[in-house]
Amino acid sequence: MGHAYSALLAYDFAQCAAGISHLRIEDIDQSRSRPHWEAQIFDDLHWLGLSWPQPVVRQSERLPRYRRALETLINMGLVYPCRCKRTDIETAAGAPQEGVPQFGPDGRIYPGTCRERTLSDAAPDDVLRLDMQKAVKTSNLRTFNETGATHSGTHALNIDALLGTVGDIVLVRRNMGSSYHLSVVVDDADQNITHVVRGEDLFEATQIHVLLQGVLGVPTPVYHHHKLIRDAAGKRLAKRDDARAISLYRQQGASPTEIREMVGL
Repeated sequence: MGHAYSALLAYDFAQCAAGISHLRIEDIDQSRSRPHWEAQIFDDLHWLGLSWPQPVVRQSERLPRYRRALETLINMGLVYPCRCKRTDIETAAGAPQEGVPQFGPDGRIYPGTCRERTLSDAAPDDVLRLDMQKAVKTSNLRTFNETGATHSGTHALNIDALLGTVGDIVLVRRNMGSSYHLSVVVDDADQNITHVVRGEDLFEATQIHVLLQGVLGVPTPVYHHHKLIRDAAGKRLAKRDDARAISLYRQQGASPTEIREMVGL
């Protein structure tokens, strides 16, 4: 239901602006991607009345494009290899200090253990990280506009926040060839995306994307982070909650109009 709300809202915005709503399959993590799940997405969204340009962009088919963007960052001296496992990072972080953030929009804030390593020392199973300290000096730190009710207004990137609450994000994950942050920035630019509509749980990640846009010299879209759809107990309704799958409501005889009403549209 949460994904249906986001898709419907983005589609409605595009229709009101005489624009185009795009469907993108973000499947760089092939271990979590299945053809029948993708087919269900297409079927459910068509049933809800949505349409989109063809062919659909699949991130798994764009790895060479992400590599070219990565090479740009490498040539700027902003990338280093990291061999740390999750347990290594937790150990290096040490005991939590009061008032010091431990987690950011890219997970646990990386303590910089491998920051002095060079790519010539990289191993095949290393992840590649962005040196945030160098990136904030290189990037033209931009502002971005937000139209969602919770964070509406113009937001400026803050160096202290990027260093202290984001840290050295992963640009290429193990066995993926890219990461969410790098891929969506490149895709948005290549698809000429003017407005991004997504859940408010991703608002904090926007500073990462705007930073990368500045470093790569690509446009920054307008962002709209919407409310999350929750059940009566306040639990977020996402794809992990099979009991709330659109297919189940369809089997029970619900109409697309009723789904819209359920999510408050």
